[in-house]
Amino acid sequence: MSLSPRVICSTITLRYLPLEAALRQIVERGFTGIDLGALPGVCDHVPYDLTPAAVAEVASTIADSGLSVISVNGDIGDLNVPMDADGAAARARHADLLLDLAARVGARALVLPNGRLDHEPVRDLESDLDLVAAELSRVDERARERGLELWVEAPHWFRFAYDLDRSGALLDRLPASIGVVCDVSHITAGGSTPRVFLDRFADRVRHVHIRDAARGDIHRSVGKGEVDFGDLAVSLAEHGYDGSLALELETRDVADDDRADAALTAGLFISTQLDAAASVAGGVR
Repeated sequence: MSLSPRVICSTITLRYLPLEAALRQIVERGFTGIDLGALPGVCDHVPYDLTPAAVAEVASTIADSGLSVISVNGDIGDLNVPMDADGAAARARHADLLLDLAARVGARALVLPNGRLDHEPVRDLESDLDLVAAELSRVDERARERGLELWVEAPHWFRFAYDLDRSGALLDRLPASIGVVCDVSHITAGGSTPRVFLDRFADRVRHVHIRDAARGDIHRSVGKGEVDFGDLAVSLAEHGYDGSLALELETRDVADDDRADAALTAGLFISTQLDAAASVAGGVR
């Protein structure tokens, strides 16, 4: 049994370590690719107060590791909260620096959340969705100028678009160039399943985040929640998804010192599910 090259490790999994040490642990476990966590308060591997010098330093550290980067998972603030001109300018500068970082590390995309950490609208549902879509569309234009993609994480159990219906309403407002991340833990926490999500949004899916969950709880290690990973792998194959799956193991049932080994165990398990699903899909054809 070996790791599939499609299975990568988000640095969020090892967020308790400095970036260089986290990358070393990831390499030692046999992973060849990462998502780079840049989420303030969640993963500080990228400074929230970004500067060109900080971008260069992070990019150099990643280059030294030899790991490839699929995406930079960042945050530029509460997208459904109206801002004044100064706030909008600061947000644009932050987005530009995250995009510069993504370009410097060779990432395919920048990933952003879908609104503030609250299910309730700031104004009203339609106005908030319109504002989030407008903010994401502005970043998407900047991304495409750099040859990058923008992906949104929707649903996200803690964010404004927390379930499939609200996520669908947001995606309907976004240009087709903006992809969506299939995060199986947030989908499950919101009361749905990855298969239902993929049946509805597979044409927009550009990436997959892996972590186990139960309804209302995203903090489960793989195999300790309600996600049917075998069915996930089959559904991905049925929909023709052949991209990466990132282990984003922000869990509370594993000690920090055990996280790297737990990531390898989860990665091997997901790899076997992908292999089995490929055999099933091949037999159907």
